[in-house]
Amino acid sequence: MLGLKLTVKNAALLTCFTALYVIFYSLPVFPIIGISGAAIRAAAAMAPITGILLGPFLGTLSALLGGLASFFIGRFSPLSLIATSVTALCAGLLHIGRRRECALLYLLLLVSFGLYPIVGPFWLYPLMMWFQIVVFLMLVSPFYSLVFKREQDHTNSKGFFPAFFLISLISTLAGQIAGSLAFEMIFWPAFIGEVETWAGIWKVVTWIYPVERVIIAVFATIIGVPLFKALKAANLV
Repeated sequence: MLGLKLTVKNAALLTCFTALYVIFYSLPVFPIIGISGAAIRAAAAMAPITGILLGPFLGTLSALLGGLASFFIGRFSPLSLIATSVTALCAGLLHIGRRRECALLYLLLLVSFGLYPIVGPFWLYPLMMWFQIVVFLMLVSPFYSLVFKREQDHTNSKGFFPAFFLISLISTLAGQIAGSLAFEMIFWPAFIGEVETWAGIWKVVTWIYPVERVIIAVFATIIGVPLFKALKAANLV
C-alpha cells in the first residue's frame, strides 16, 4: 500500500518521474514573494501526480531525487524541494486512504507555520491563513469522504476528476505550508530581520497563494487523470 517495494517496474517509474521532475524544475511558473529572482517551479504540479501514481514512499523519493538532481542544472531550491516532497507524500497518503496521517501532518505544519515565533502570520496577519484553514476543514469533513469514494472508481470520469483535483489541492496546500515554514526558518532573522517586512509579505500573499494553488491543482488534474488511466490500463500502477 505504501509503495515500499522497489520492483523493476517501480524502479523504472521512479527513474522516469525523477527525470520529469528535473525537467519541470527548470520551468518557473509563479514568483516567490519576498525572495528576489526565486520562483515556484512547474514541478509543483508534478508532485501530487507522482504521489498518487507511485504512492507516498516512492512518490516522495522521486520528488526528493528530482529536486536534488536539479542542483546540477543550476535550478536547486530547498524551498521547492521541501514543498514538492511534502505534496507528493500527502497525495500518496490520501490516495491509499491514509487520511488521518495526512490530516495530522497538515495540522502540524499549519500550527508550526502560523505560530512560528515573531514572524508567523498568526502574530502578524492571521487572515493570511484563511485558505489553508478552509482546505484543512475540507480534509477532515464528511465532504471529503464522499469525494474519496468516487476517487476509488477509476472508470467513472465524472467522479474521478473532482476527486483527483481535491487530493491535488489538499496536498499542494500542505506543500505550500511546508515551504512557507521553511522560508521562515531560513530567512528569519538572517536575511529578513524586519518584522514589518514579514507582515507586508503575508498581506501580499494572502490572496495570491489560493489562486496559485488552485491553478496548480487544475493542471495536475488535467495531466494526471489521463496519465493515471493510461498507466492503469498498462498495469503499471
